[in-house]
Amino acid sequence: MQEDFLHYVWKHKAFSSAALKTKRDEIISIINLGEHNHNSGPDFFNAQLRINGQLWAGNVEIHLKSSDWYVHGHEKDKAYDNVILHVVWEHDTEVFRKDGSEISTLELNEIVDLDLVNNYNKLIRSKSWINCETDFAKVDDFTLKNWLERLYVERLERKSGEIFKLLNDSKNDWEAVLFKMLLKNFGLKVNGEAFYSLANSVDYSIVRKIQNSILDLEGLLFGQAGLLEEEVQDTYFSDLKNNYQFLRQKFGLNNQGVLPLQFFRLRPQNFPTVRLSQFVNLYASEHQMFSKVLETNTIDGLYKLFSKSVTEYWKTHYTFKTVSKASAKNISKSFIDLLVINTIIPLKFCYAKAEGKNIEQDLFELIKDLRIEKNSVVEKYSQLRSIEKNALSSQGLLQLKTFYCDKNKCLQCAIGNSLIIKN
Repeated sequence: MQEDFLHYVWKHKAFSSAALKTKRDEIISIINLGEHNHNSGPDFFNAQLRINGQLWAGNVEIHLKSSDWYVHGHEKDKAYDNVILHVVWEHDTEVFRKDGSEISTLELNEIVDLDLVNNYNKLIRSKSWINCETDFAKVDDFTLKNWLERLYVERLERKSGEIFKLLNDSKNDWEAVLFKMLLKNFGLKVNGEAFYSLANSVDYSIVRKIQNSILDLEGLLFGQAGLLEEEVQDTYFSDLKNNYQFLRQKFGLNNQGVLPLQFFRLRPQNFPTVRLSQFVNLYASEHQMFSKVLETNTIDGLYKLFSKSVTEYWKTHYTFKTVSKASAKNISKSFIDLLVINTIIPLKFCYAKAEGKNIEQDLFELIKDLRIEKNSVVEKYSQLRSIEKNALSSQGLLQLKTFYCDKNKCLQCAIGNSLIIKN
């Protein structure tokens, strides 16, 4: 038994409230259960109760045992002077406020359905991959679908903190925020942080000034990334290096904070040289990117917008030192899907939020047009039951695993709730 379960029982009034009495046989009538407090202080604020006909307004404190009141030192804390009811699983002693007045106590163990307790214990004591692994398939489709949508919005809300920080740092320049987020996600997992440090090493006003020149833009990013520091006998390399040295002096650039790029164990098409060139080609050919992203509301439209190749030199190279067979090296649809999931939709969500608009349904429709992501978490859930094959499902499942299953938050999870109260 954990205290969180008692919070759940009180919050959802999951007990028999007929002929409710305190341990002193006082009749209790619940008018308002109160507001759940997740910070320090009493567990529920602003409850309203009638105890023996007397109306009380104040706070409710919850413990496993009455004696925990003293274990936690509440009798010495004035923050607990306004507690009007002590709710416990087991009553083992009377409790008093700091002024010596006794607090009425409600004992739960005889008024909570045993099935509810057993279902909770089964979940919380599970040693499986997730607590509800054996019963996950039993959850009805409606509950799962709506919960995954809610989890996806939670995931967007979590990402919005980073985006609004970037917006503040860039003095409300949405184009600059898009540039940084896109560049980070062009690096994928292996080079994402390195690409992000690269984006942060360049003021976006510089990008605006040189965006029309592929040689300047590629020279800027390759130079800041430390890819032009070796001596290479290659004309294009020399051109990039000369351009970068000019830009570095003109704009007072330095790349001391840029993280080193990784090539090891990457497929050639994911080499940072290739990804940076694709990014440069995108920005050189598409100006006012943020406006275009806002205006494009279909996945086909986004495929068209981001369907770019590398610059000419990189069609026959993966590195500066070796020539390879000519290939277009176009940005794939699966790669664009990742950009839409991790950059485009979060930005659309935040912009709408900043404008006071709700576009959740539009975003649901957009992400449902994307294929479900392939990773170990999604694969494991899919082995337990049938899952809708779209990216909203996979994003919701990632949120579920990380922020609920891994943290044993079954009581805050719609799936856990449905299993606890199933009988």
